[in-house]
Amino acid sequence: MSILTVSNLSHGYGDREILNNVSFRLLKGEHVALVGANGEGKSSFMNIITGKLVPDQGKIEWSKKVRVGYLDQHAVLEKGMTIRDVLNSAFQYLFDLENEINEIYAKMADVTPEEMEKLLEEVGTLQDILTNNDFYIIDAKVDETARGLGITDIGLDRDVTDLSGGQRTKILLAKLLLEKPDILLLDEPTNYLDEQHIVWLKRYLQEYENAFILISHDIPFLNDVVNLIYHIENQELNRYVGNYDNFLQIYEVKKQQLEAAYKRQQAEIEQLQDFVNRNKARVATRNMAMSRQKKLDKMEIIELAQEKPKPQFDFKEGRTSGKLIFETKDLVIGYDTPLSKPLNLKMERGQKIALVGANGIGKTTLLRSILGEIKPISGIVERGDYQEVGYFEQEIKTSNQNTCIDEVWNEFPHLNQAEIRAALARCGLTTKHIESKIAVLSGGEKAKVRLCKLINRETNILVLDEPTNHLDVDAKDELKRALKAYKGSVLLISHEPEFYHDVVTDIWNCESWTTKLI
Repeated sequence: MSILTVSNLSHGYGDREILNNVSFRLLKGEHVALVGANGEGKSSFMNIITGKLVPDQGKIEWSKKVRVGYLDQHAVLEKGMTIRDVLNSAFQYLFDLENEINEIYAKMADVTPEEMEKLLEEVGTLQDILTNNDFYIIDAKVDETARGLGITDIGLDRDVTDLSGGQRTKILLAKLLLEKPDILLLDEPTNYLDEQHIVWLKRYLQEYENAFILISHDIPFLNDVVNLIYHIENQELNRYVGNYDNFLQIYEVKKQQLEAAYKRQQAEIEQLQDFVNRNKARVATRNMAMSRQKKLDKMEIIELAQEKPKPQFDFKEGRTSGKLIFETKDLVIGYDTPLSKPLNLKMERGQKIALVGANGIGKTTLLRSILGEIKPISGIVERGDYQEVGYFEQEIKTSNQNTCIDEVWNEFPHLNQAEIRAALARCGLTTKHIESKIAVLSGGEKAKVRLCKLINRETNILVLDEPTNHLDVDAKDELKRALKAYKGSVLLISHEPEFYHDVVTDIWNCESWTTKLI
């Protein structure tokens, strides 16, 4: 049975069309991944089917009484609500049913035997719904999910308005999973999860009996949880059975077959056109030439999709830094309360270090303390000489109305427009992206604009906080290559071992010095 049917959907932004006459069908229990390069329209498709975005044309049909759960990172969390309040609100519909049962019991005092029988039957039905949806073990379910996603470490009694963007996303994801909807819609759910919590989410989705649609650039994660791939490319949406690796094999074979057919057809067109050109003027051969011209006119021309620009991240390297990058002496990081034990850490020129560990234990706080952006609770940070630092922040919260060109030009006013455009194109952005406002770009495209600014500044130290969030496969691979080639020092936070293992010289597990319970 079809839960969701999308017919003849088209949508674009200005003159940039991203979806053209695409159709899609989701059946009960299907585990679907929506894949494609940055900016191909994955998040737009998700926003359209949830009603957040009105398409230019097309029809969206949900089956009746289907409960849809969407990871909305912009949901409003009211001040005064604790994390536990938010998680418990996942069961609001069950609390409403309990109130309904209580109201029915109140009616029973003054009814006829026949009416009593009907009311008892109604209560029995509602009671079964409560039991089947874990109403009587809500606290246990909340605690289990909170532990699985690392929310217990934050504190279930904490006010939700005190949370960081990453923590908010975790809470909203947990609430969504507790709601157990008929269909889950997840857009990059692993971005703010560390390794152990990704493992937990992976297991949860493998066992999830209902349907879900997932957007993720985390290929190992996709391979383990999905059984269908829908690939968005060049405004088209194509379906592949199996996991991501299986899709990639079939996609490559189809691509090679299309290229071979294109070459054969181009050779045939050239021969036919040559015959027509040579024989159309001669009376004896004019009919044969006209026959071949008709064949040319009727021919359905094979078109190869235009190759998307591959990103190229070559970091500009500044002068050599001093031998010491930084040394901390009894450094205690935090805001109101300590997040760490006294830290005595040292980094020297040429080291490439990955900071790993659970979310919320202070990895970003450590970076910002080392950079001098926030004051430590106690202790000192000593930094070396001749440092040219490039910092890639994890979260940019403000809405940016600049065009990509203006954003980079403001940073490098000495360059001309052609040089700015070329710099953005090298990061994998098309002309239409380059001329768009940053506010309408996808998460991956925004990250590429920020990387463009970073790679064009001379640096000898790179400080990168989750740089792969939102980046597509090609961009991740290129960033990995560029960091391996970079001769400066690197301090990196990442939750993707397959990304950082080949890049770094050292791995620091921050769980060994945190004051938080893991």
